[in-house]
Amino acid sequence: MTDQKKVGEGKSAFVTGGSKGIGYAVAQALAKAGYSVTITSRNEQEVTGAAAQIGSQVRGVVCDVRNPQALQEAVDVHTGIFGGLDVLFVNAGVGKFANVKDMSVEDWDTVVNTNLSGAFYTVKAALPALTRSAKQGGGYIFLLSSLAGKNPFAGGAAYNASKFGMNGLSEVLMLDLREDDIKVTQFMPGSVATYFNDHTPSEADAWKIQPEDIAQLTVDLLEMPRRTLPSRVEVRPSRPPKK
Repeated sequence: MTDQKKVGEGKSAFVTGGSKGIGYAVAQALAKAGYSVTITSRNEQEVTGAAAQIGSQVRGVVCDVRNPQALQEAVDVHTGIFGGLDVLFVNAGVGKFANVKDMSVEDWDTVVNTNLSGAFYTVKAALPALTRSAKQGGGYIFLLSSLAGKNPFAGGAAYNASKFGMNGLSEVLMLDLREDDIKVTQFMPGSVATYFNDHTPSEADAWKIQPEDIAQLTVDLLEMPRRTLPSRVEVRPSRPPKK
């Protein structure tokens, strides 16, 4: 296997929702692999603190992925500083769960606009830079979906819809961009020990997928030959608790 410290030498990555959980772990792994990284969050204190904690090659930017103009500005600043963009990790997401009859329009809009429209806006903002990178042998998009994108559950109308849509968007992106030599992979994890939906990880979550597991997959895929593309990666806890 290639030395991870050299995989990202001279390259850069942009990670949305990078102040905690999977996004933080991915940014940390990419920085360790040599990438210069921008992470985003809606919370200034959290994103600047996370960037400082990871290291000097990581910068934190306040950005709401529901705002396409703010995303474009963030990507433009990134490319201006680092001279391009090689890896995009679309991670920002929220969850609001309720029976359809009880779910508000506002909650529906928040989930769909963040998880699905936000993913589209992020990719659109980054595509010009990723296309330039692809011509030099780079260009990779990772989208964090979920097994909820194929397994509906009661109370999950907005979240399920956003992740079903994310899976469709990911597959279309893979087909649309392969001729431009931009690789696209969607991750579909099951239970992950993160802060999602106001959860605080604890020892009780030890059986779950850990954020660093997704980060390891990301770096491993970046090391694969350009000729090979694992376009959909389903990830599950190997031994969930018996019900």
